[in-house]
Amino acid sequence: MNPMPSAPAVQTVAVVTMGGQAQVVTFATDALLDSGEPLDAVMVLHMSPEDERVRRALAQLSAEFAGDQYRGRPIAFRRVPVSAGGKPIAAIISAHEAEAVWALARDLLMELKQAGHILHLCIAGGPRMLALTLTTAAALYCDHRDRLWHLYTPRAFLEVCREGAVLHAPPEAGVRLVPVPLVPWGAYFPALQAMARPATPPTLPFTPTDAARCRAVWAQLTGRQREVLQLLARGHSPQEAADILGVTLKTLDAHKSQILAECRLVWELPENTHLTYHFLREKFGPWPGLSEGESRSPP
Repeated sequence: MNPMPSAPAVQTVAVVTMGGQAQVVTFATDALLDSGEPLDAVMVLHMSPEDERVRRALAQLSAEFAGDQYRGRPIAFRRVPVSAGGKPIAAIISAHEAEAVWALARDLLMELKQAGHILHLCIAGGPRMLALTLTTAAALYCDHRDRLWHLYTPRAFLEVCREGAVLHAPPEAGVRLVPVPLVPWGAYFPALQAMARPATPPTLPFTPTDAARCRAVWAQLTGRQREVLQLLARGHSPQEAADILGVTLKTLDAHKSQILAECRLVWELPENTHLTYHFLREKFGPWPGLSEGESRSPP
């Protein structure tokens, strides 16, 4: 088992929506750095990596952020695939997929803000529904330190840089971030945040493969980590789980990070894939092992 990582410090994080155009991410990152923002991480919300354009764009970005370095600075690169029913999706064309995207955006922003991070949300890339959903979640979970941005690229330069042909725009190209007015309603009325959370974990089809993966993760966890997993899988937020266990949110997050690290290994996800506790509800919520003999903690 890997040693449990320490909880992350407060960071400045850019969350960027992307379709199949890698330059949307690099242009936005360059603009933030050039404006003096102390970026610590860039998280890319993207559609199914099975799409050839998305796969190519992710490969370009992995090269740009190789070793979690960008332009000579330490900036972590994290992928956040958009999925429905546990499977990455290529387009948002149904109410079920739209609800899944909303759950992802809600849980991602909730988790980042509970950790105290400062957010820059860039919504120029990817499907329009993805940008709209992230904007809605931002109104609930962001505060006055956070910023919402639209990336403006002049039409003539769009044709030059299409499909990642140019990843870094020269100053004369006219690429810039335009601030989008954001009213953080959730900061004024916290009850809105509670109303937006699901009352119970989602019920999804469960297969023997799912059960085997859950057992494999379970076998690698300590007793306390199993307790954390049980609470998060049953629909509690990290703060609620921390209160129930009588620990700090920082301690709870450290346990959660180790659980999610084991999940990446078992589900064979890229190491830089970002997972939220929503993943634990989705994958472990239907697992009978949480309430059967496998739910007992080791001595």
